[in-house]
Amino acid sequence: MAQQSVVNNNLANVSTPGFRGELMAFRAVPVEGDARLPTRIASMMTTPGADFTPGTISTTGRSLDVALQGGDTWLALQSPDGGEAYTRRGDLQVDATGLLTSLGNPVLSDNGQAIVVPLGAT
Repeated sequence: MAQQSVVNNNLANVSTPGFRGELMAFRAVPVEGDARLPTRIASMMTTPGADFTPGTISTTGRSLDVALQGGDTWLALQSPDGGEAYTRRGDLQVDATGLLTSLGNPVLSDNGQAIVVPLGAT
């Protein structure tokens, strides 16, 4: 059921910009306890991470849509708790004050400052 849930989530988000599929694997582990036999093993589910294989880049015509090339390229965002978070989602927005955002979180520059776009510049 867990693997079906992971596959279902991956399929449901296949067209979500910047989504990376969750990977799932099983590994063999020895059976522990009094009844263990050297010929018996159990399977354990593990989630080794996400698939960061670059997806296809589509042209949207929107001036604030960006595509990040390479599996190690990320946008830094200010998280709701004031920390730093990372995303590959590139459908950016500018709010009423000129703050550049992704999913409502401010996009940060290389020096960790929120990026403000001059009003009317987009």
